[in-house]
Amino acid sequence: MNKRFLWRSPSKTTRWIIILLLGVLATVATIATAAYFRSAVAQNSVSLSVDVTADRHSISPDIYGMNDYALDPTIAKELRIPVERWGANHTSRYNWLVDSSNSGDDFFFVGGGDNKKPIPGDSIDKIVKTNRNNGSKSIVTIPMIGYVNKFSTWNCGFRVSKYGPQEKTNPYIFPEGDKCGNGKRSDGTLITNNNRLDVSIVSDAAFQKPWVQHLVKTHGTAAKGGVQIYQMDNEPSGWGNTHRDVHPEATSYDELRDRTYQYASMVKATDPTAKVLGPSDFGWPVYVDSGVKGDREKHGGVWFARWYLQQMRAYEQQKGVRILDYFDEHYYPIVDDLCLANCPVGDAKTQAARLRSTRSLWDSTYTDESWIGKYNPPLTIIPRFRDWVKQDYPGTKVAITEYNWGGLESINGALTQADILGIFGREQLDLATLWGPPKSSEPGAYAFRTYMNYDGKGGKYGETWVRSHSTDQGQLAIYAADRTSDGALTLVIINKTSQNLTSNLSLKGFKSAAKAQVYTYSEANLRAIVRQSDLAVNAAGFGATYPANSITLVAIPKSKT
Repeated sequence: MNKRFLWRSPSKTTRWIIILLLGVLATVATIATAAYFRSAVAQNSVSLSVDVTADRHSISPDIYGMNDYALDPTIAKELRIPVERWGANHTSRYNWLVDSSNSGDDFFFVGGGDNKKPIPGDSIDKIVKTNRNNGSKSIVTIPMIGYVNKFSTWNCGFRVSKYGPQEKTNPYIFPEGDKCGNGKRSDGTLITNNNRLDVSIVSDAAFQKPWVQHLVKTHGTAAKGGVQIYQMDNEPSGWGNTHRDVHPEATSYDELRDRTYQYASMVKATDPTAKVLGPSDFGWPVYVDSGVKGDREKHGGVWFARWYLQQMRAYEQQKGVRILDYFDEHYYPIVDDLCLANCPVGDAKTQAARLRSTRSLWDSTYTDESWIGKYNPPLTIIPRFRDWVKQDYPGTKVAITEYNWGGLESINGALTQADILGIFGREQLDLATLWGPPKSSEPGAYAFRTYMNYDGKGGKYGETWVRSHSTDQGQLAIYAADRTSDGALTLVIINKTSQNLTSNLSLKGFKSAAKAQVYTYSEANLRAIVRQSDLAVNAAGFGATYPANSITLVAIPKSKT
């Protein structure tokens, strides 16, 4: 035998080294195997379920609305946004006769513009006409503050030439060569002796009535495609700050009630087919209290928002006319020391908080991560609003005409927005309009496309909610709906994590006709919702893997047999 193939018995030391190496390798293999199975368990620990026979209710198409301010006309036309709102702080001071308004404290109390030959109501007429061409309902704000802008040309409430040096002045606009101040003296104290009629005129319901008549004459009644919804001013509890040049007083319970009675009844008398929306206030503090000392106690300790509903109900009982159709409030998320609403995507901490904070809309186990959560019970905003309506003014619809979670230029903002739209449908919100809509090319726009045009051919999420559940909504959220046009079951599944998640979905009460279509929006392609391979579905459901940080639309055709 060739000695080259003989194996010599190793020495004792060598044998111990081999034994130790084998032990190390075995340990490493055990750790690696355990890690693999831990990973597999993590990826499969979230289970999804859909029961088409349970919790069925219609989903309002108006939850996919947007505000007119900064709205990209491309996306408005493509998606035929169902409702578009003309609102915001400056609309409180709009004078239709000179077609201009005043932005108040938002922009150095500047009003007017370069228009030396204004056409009454022209800018709003153009908005309403565009909305009608796009198939969108119009929400138009009726000023109730009591004063509107006087001029169509540039003007401002705190001219330096009249009220002296001020803390800050407008660096861009100089009416007649003058400087426009912020209404604060150089030491930061407020200027309180200004003349309210410097750049404003008195306005009441009688002043606004010809404008509503003009809108009806120009565009038709609401029933015939004109302005469908009129909003009773904008964030009235903020008048004392935003518009303190003409309304320095805090808005009381009684003032808001009385003004709403006057203006809303005027709208209803002018166009009985139109809907009225209010009070459209700005957040939790004013849901609770007017801010006027002792005002809540004066009215039996009832929260401001609930008292408002009760008073609108009392009007109908006394007059036989409903003057409030939508109970509307604005809602922006708050997390201590972080910026979410109307803010860029931010760091990893901010992004995680953005995704979590949608729970404030519905989750009774979620404590708001701000000063609000420290002193109040879980917010559960939408169920809370619906419960108030049920108790205080049954039959009133519920709206949120301003909300924004930020980050719409990013996949993080898109995931959050898709989650919000799903929540709106599940929680039976009647109307919503996003403030600060995304550009057509931004990720946030694809959250809306997922629900309204996922295939680029008009493919839509369904109109009837059905029970859908995730064992961990924070990782893998699911929203399911029946589609009327073809009977398909549509699912929106959102992976909020940074890893691929594989999950089994159990299906009840639905018989699939063929393989499901799958469309995914993810970081792999931020410019398109991508069609994936069709998915096999059986009577029990299906299993699938959802990419990290993704939105997936699954359309399951219904068997005709």
